[in-house]
Amino acid sequence: MDNFAEQLVKKNETGADKTRRIVLTIIGILIATVLVLMGFLQAGRPTLMLLDFVLAVAAGFGTYCIVQNTYVEYEYTFTNGDLDVDKIIAKKKRKEMLSTSIRQFTDFGKYDDSMEEADGMTVIMATDNIASHEYYADFTDETVGPARLIFVPDERMLENITKFLPAKIRAKQQ
Repeated sequence: MDNFAEQLVKKNETGADKTRRIVLTIIGILIATVLVLMGFLQAGRPTLMLLDFVLAVAAGFGTYCIVQNTYVEYEYTFTNGDLDVDKIIAKKKRKEMLSTSIRQFTDFGKYDDSMEEADGMTVIMATDNIASHEYYADFTDETVGPARLIFVPDERMLENITKFLPAKIRAKQQ
């Protein structure tokens, strides 16, 4: 019987995220407005006027795309001892962040901000920004070397992960 679990985690916005989105929007609007005004000032030169209007539209569209890319979700997929973590941007684009076997974990447990990372360790954040229920998993990845995944598995995901943990880590959990 296959062991399968899937979980979608929406990243909670911090005040900094909201501020960044507002600042980006204001800057984009200002740039587009300046380009439109420059276009009106180029009324005697239709080519420059058209170029300014095209650049204004491009600035508006670019701002929209950049602001949309600030909406992030993470998807965890567990299948028979393998864990895949994908980043979903604006509910449109999917980027694979990680694919590893649970059997390669060297440590696993509740995450605490005071935990130290080893030198050269890559930290992969795939969390909702609520520290109270975060877990970590240390492992060695063939592409990045020593790595730590910080994530927020639900009960079903935790149950499946625990089944496939190496014996010494599973014993530590109990």
